Amino acid sequence: MRIPRIYEPSPLHSGQELTLSEDAANHVGRVLRMQAGQALVLFNGQGGQFHADIIEATKKTVRVRISEFDGSDCESPLPFHLGQVISRGEKMEFTIQKSVELGVNVITPLFSSRCGVKLTGERLEKKIQQWQSIAIAACEQCGRNQVPEIRPAIPLSQWLAKQTDDLKLNLHPKAEHSVNTLPPPSAGIRLLVGPEGGLSDDEITQAREQGFIDILLGPRVLRTETAALTAITALQCRFGDLA
Repeated sequence: MRIPRIYEPSPLHSGQELTLSEDAANHVGRVLRMQAGQALVLFNGQGGQFHADIIEATKKTVRVRISEFDGSDCESPLPFHLGQVISRGEKMEFTIQKSVELGVNVITPLFSSRCGVKLTGERLEKKIQQWQSIAIAACEQCGRNQVPEIRPAIPLSQWLAKQTDDLKLNLHPKAEHSVNTLPPPSAGIRLLVGPEGGLSDDEITQAREQGFIDILLGPRVLRTETAALTAITALQCRFGDLA
């Protein structure tokens, strides 16, 4: 049986006895219903992971004894920043989950003129926290030991204006460039994916003025969540670690 991987934000070291955080304990004790004597793997996002054994498990408290450190790393060699205009409902959650599985390091939710999602204040803060939790869960599932950052949501124009040495790309159904014609990035990838209604002409022009290259994925128009994941996969195949 596969040993569960659990995100535990506390400092971790071999030989340590540790009471798991509330979220981790809830997952281990209530969801997985694990018992004393069972093994698990802990990671805190700082790289590597630790093997551990449960020494006490109740509905509210889980204590573990940490044994050996495992420095294994499955991070992509391609630094990847996704700028995703916020999509409705579960589509954004799906995009975040699968982007993490595909190796994205940073995700910035964006507001554009055709965004269609109205989130502000406390509701927006809670949504960012929810998306970060989804990223953590995706790491637990896929084996990543470094947790991608879900940054605060900002207007598209603000994100476009950020100075970076990354290769900046924008998906466009009438672009002249494909992934196969792109030069190798000198740093990482900064990918812009628009909303369900697409970017406006002004936003496309603004992206070009900020150095973004329009790229084409193929002859079919893809939904925003499909476009993001297809582009990430294609770029990881070309420049990253996907075969």
